Amino acid sequence: MSTNSEKTTPVSATEQDEPDDWDKRIFSTGCSAEQLKMNDCYFEKRDWRVCKKEMEAFRECWKRQGNDQRTSTRDA
Repeated sequence: MSTNSEKTTPVSATEQDEPDDWDKRIFSTGCSAEQLKMNDCYFEKRDWRVCKKEMEAFRECWKRQGNDQRTSTRDA
């Protein structure tokens, strides 16, 4: 029986520093700083209701950058 360590290939330090598809997509929105603050808040608090300020900052950035039209986002 093989272990997980045998199935994975090591990742070099250079590959770790390269942005992946997720990072590229988030950076392309122009709101990566706001998104990181929002995620950090949730990670620390574990409750989105406590992170309303960060969520609103992200939402405003999203609208300012024109991402609503690009992604067909609708206000609920």
